[in-house]
Amino acid sequence: MGPSAAAMNRLPDPLLAAAAPPPWTAEIWQRMRRHFLLKLVGTTVFTWLFFIGYLHLLRQPVYAVVVMPLTALDRLIPFQPVTLFAYLSLWFYVGIAPGLQLSFRELLVYGLWIAALCLTGLGIFYAWPTAVPPLALDLSGFAGFGVLKGVDAAGNACPSLHVAVAIFTAIWIEHVLCQARAPLALRAVNIAWFALIAWSTLAIKQHVVLDVVAGALLGIAFALPSLHWRPAPLRRPIPRVRADIIERMSTDIAP
Repeated sequence: MGPSAAAMNRLPDPLLAAAAPPPWTAEIWQRMRRHFLLKLVGTTVFTWLFFIGYLHLLRQPVYAVVVMPLTALDRLIPFQPVTLFAYLSLWFYVGIAPGLQLSFRELLVYGLWIAALCLTGLGIFYAWPTAVPPLALDLSGFAGFGVLKGVDAAGNACPSLHVAVAIFTAIWIEHVLCQARAPLALRAVNIAWFALIAWSTLAIKQHVVLDVVAGALLGIAFALPSLHWRPAPLRRPIPRVRADIIERMSTDIAP
């Protein structure tokens, strides 16, 4: 056994516990409570501003609307009204990634990247308005679909911003969970949630396959650079007890 291991074995248990990295739950809790009110208000205002532009382009397209073609896969996917809850859950899901940003700078830069993504999508809708083919079903008997079609009609189809924002969020949540050393099961829940949202856009016939593919590519095109060009992670101060351990170990292993 080397001197460093012997020194660690001589440390009292409380000091060993202090030297260990914090549990992932503590990391996630710290991230959630930092700037909580700012995150809550900011996400709400951001979503409200987005919908102003989105609905304006939806109801007043500048150019002729192009109807997206159906693929063989679209024809195979049945209408599944039960997945409406997954479709609507996006508006909770998108708040998780900004809610996990630790510092104000990280939160600000995240907001700039997601804003750039949304503005790009709106720019595409302006220059190339699209819609999905009309659904040959009477939706009056399905709860919630009347409101959905009244607010989020079948326009602004390609790329699917629902999918673009969802995959951007999923990639960022996965990144934070990896940093926090969260269990694999929690990371799997994140991926499954995204997959369910993406599937729901097809299952309730709000989008076609081409919309979803284009939306996924758009989201990835912004998510990957956003992980690279961002502020350095906030460094937490080392507790004094941990510094004492390091000093003691240095003394023990000194020749």
